[in-house]
Amino acid sequence: MTVREVIRTSSGQGLLILGILLIASTLRTPITSVAPMLGMIRDTNGISATEAGMLMTLPLLAFAAISPFSAGLARRYGIEKSLFGALIVVATGIALRSSGPIWALFVGTGTLGTGIAVANVLLPSLLKRDFPDRVAGLTGAYAIVSGLAQALASTAAIPLAQLPGSSWHLALAGTLIFPVAALIVWIPQLQMPAAPRQEASSMDGRGYVWRSALAWQVTGFLGLTSLVFYVIVGWLPSILAEASYPPATAGSLHGLCQLAIAIPGLLLGTVVKRMKDQRALAVGVALTTCLALLGLWQIPALAAFWVALFGFSAGAAFMLGLSFVSLKASHAQEAAALSGMAQCLGYSLAAAGPPLAGLAHDRTGNWSFVLGACAVATLLMAVLGSLAGRARTI
Repeated sequence: MTVREVIRTSSGQGLLILGILLIASTLRTPITSVAPMLGMIRDTNGISATEAGMLMTLPLLAFAAISPFSAGLARRYGIEKSLFGALIVVATGIALRSSGPIWALFVGTGTLGTGIAVANVLLPSLLKRDFPDRVAGLTGAYAIVSGLAQALASTAAIPLAQLPGSSWHLALAGTLIFPVAALIVWIPQLQMPAAPRQEASSMDGRGYVWRSALAWQVTGFLGLTSLVFYVIVGWLPSILAEASYPPATAGSLHGLCQLAIAIPGLLLGTVVKRMKDQRALAVGVALTTCLALLGLWQIPALAAFWVALFGFSAGAAFMLGLSFVSLKASHAQEAAALSGMAQCLGYSLAAAGPPLAGLAHDRTGNWSFVLGACAVATLLMAVLGSLAGRARTI
């Protein structure tokens, strides 16, 4: 038995799983928790909707830029130490953006996005390495914890910002609790010896993956899913405010959306892997997302229903898009190449969404065009999903 296996006893595994779940709580919460306070931030600093949209875009740009290099960090320093360093970067970014100056708000947001990008790539690798027989179950728990953390942060944002003597700075700083808790629990993992170095390179097969029509279909489906998700999640409180919902109610509905996004992680994880053909599921989740957007646009009085439906459908589409990466690849190196292609291009596309949505709002004075454009994007998602979901591999 190796030293690594000795350390990974049942009690050690329990602490490791707790650490994994706490890291999961940091992967979206610092980004999505900004949305309920965008109105306050704009009023305080006088920034435009386009500039406010950059607060959602900067982390996505970091995802696209940093993700390809994350595996190299793990090979050099080990997954455990790299994750610890990523958490420190996330915590630093949250503290910086909450410090006050407008420049710190943007620099801190980009900084925390860099840390999240590394953790996004390495955490699934850790699951595959240490829990190969429990990936589906832990991924479901991972999704639920992430959703609960996002829901808590979104719901608490406005009440925190409205405390006597408080402001949106305190509400942003409140999310610091998630990476700090993860850092404390993760400290024992730093004593782990490095795992045997793997020589397989994600560069293998990259050329032909980029020439594959199926790879582009998977990338397009995941990219459009991310685009619609981050536009709506980023601007949802503002969309609800335009429909006459109070800020606190809008924040609570934003939290409901985050919670609904997590549910597909429990329901679809094992089902998708057993399906040889995912076309019906891909088209179904895309059209359901479209219905939610049209309902939010035309019948905002039922916003709670439409928000929950959007969260569930968009969460299912996002999960299916990530599943395509492994399902449509023939071997591990091909999956790594497809993952790099899909995440780089997908997040680059998604990064354009929030500021363009803000610009469209500034030009039109309402959110109708944005909701309509996102609905059209989901129809294209359905087309790409019907192609990517075929029983084929690259």
